Amino acid sequence: LLRSGTGPVAIDAERASGHRYGQRAYLVQLRREGAGTWLVDPILCPDLTPIADALDGVEWVLHAATQDLPCLAEVGLRPSALFDTELAGRLVGLSRVGLGAAVEHYLGLSLAKEHSAVDWSRRPLPEPWLRYAALDVEVLVQLRDAIEADLRTQDKWEWARQEFDALLSFAGPPVRTDPWRRTSGMHRIRRRRTLAIVRELWLARDALAQRRDISPGRVLPDSAIIALATDPPKDAAVFSEVRELKPAQRSARVWLAAIQAAMALPESALPPLTLPSTGPPPPRVWPERDPEAAARLAVARTALAEYAATRHVPVENLVSPDAVRRILWTPPGDGSAAAISEALRGLGARPWQVEIVTPMLVEACHPSE
Repeated sequence: LLRSGTGPVAIDAERASGHRYGQRAYLVQLRREGAGTWLVDPILCPDLTPIADALDGVEWVLHAATQDLPCLAEVGLRPSALFDTELAGRLVGLSRVGLGAAVEHYLGLSLAKEHSAVDWSRRPLPEPWLRYAALDVEVLVQLRDAIEADLRTQDKWEWARQEFDALLSFAGPPVRTDPWRRTSGMHRIRRRRTLAIVRELWLARDALAQRRDISPGRVLPDSAIIALATDPPKDAAVFSEVRELKPAQRSARVWLAAIQAAMALPESALPPLTLPSTGPPPPRVWPERDPEAAARLAVARTALAEYAATRHVPVENLVSPDAVRRILWTPPGDGSAAAISEALRGLGARPWQVEIVTPMLVEACHPSE
């Protein structure tokens, strides 16, 4: 049926973020003209390659594709062409790009979002949840067509096409170095030994969450990790005495073992308070560290902001702010158009971005007399 349908296919996936470990899909929704709406359980059917085969060469329509592409790939679904309605909404200048806001803007419809944060790993899924999931793909193709019309009117269709092509190879966000450093409340940590306790608690929590298939925050909140690290308990009694730690009482021995492991580390094995930077310093210190680089950045930021305002597109969609900082902190070669264009391409900029941004960065490096 999917193969015999016509036009693009709307596709969405529901995860159980905040409930389960990881980002696997627990429901996949598809809708195609002539084929109707499909709700597929990837837990009972973990290999959806036959669906992918039926859709070979068919354009996918997704909203916020980077959220769903990795979990869809895990069950064998990979697009050969796609249209991302959220990204397209940014390019046409929508002030709000959530699915509900975009549908209301273009189609005048209101989407109910009351089940957006439910536990989609629950079985059986309640009928109201299934209806809600089906509605997420009901009008996605109509939304796609309406936004495409605006892209073409604003002469941005080529921008969008290049962005969509780039998404076809998206496999998920880059793996972070020391992901435990993103524990909420890390700004309070001032000593390497305390940092080591945070690390050991985070790693113990992650292992336990994966084994139980529970969201790490439900096993031990970040606030509890920081509390345990800044005032390490000597026995399990504290877990019943401190309200913040009571939910962690069940695994008190695990947390105590992690703390003890960190306390036993020699000084040489303690993690550094900060990781060495692989890029330029924060812009706020540029005026002091390198006034010429700060001047280049100011010129570029002004030009980018003016262009973005004129074309009604967010600056960050014109070019990655990190790419701008890297190029202007240490301009490549002689700061020529060729050198800057090559640098932008090396940092992941698409051809349309290179064409627009290169002259601005060249001017920043060689301001007109």
